[in-house]
Amino acid sequence: MIDLRDRDIMSSMEAAKRWMKADDYVRQVYRKSPDRFPVGTIRKFGKQLVVTRKGMEVVTGETEIEAKQFASIRRDPNIRDL
Repeated sequence: MIDLRDRDIMSSMEAAKRWMKADDYVRQVYRKSPDRFPVGTIRKFGKQLVVTRKGMEVVTGETEIEAKQFASIRRDPNIRDL
């Protein structure tokens, strides 16, 4: 049985926010390259996409914590690219 309260399963919009991406990030990646998501990590229910933590980690190359840490670094005006 699937527990829909599991934080490892989320809507595409929630996943995008948790990984500090644009609201339509998951939908865009899925539309352009659905094969980037490992089998069983994303599913469409009607018009709603549901994605797992593993799917997001594979597609973004970052854990949720890393994404938040890197996002704060990227936004820091005192840090410059070399």
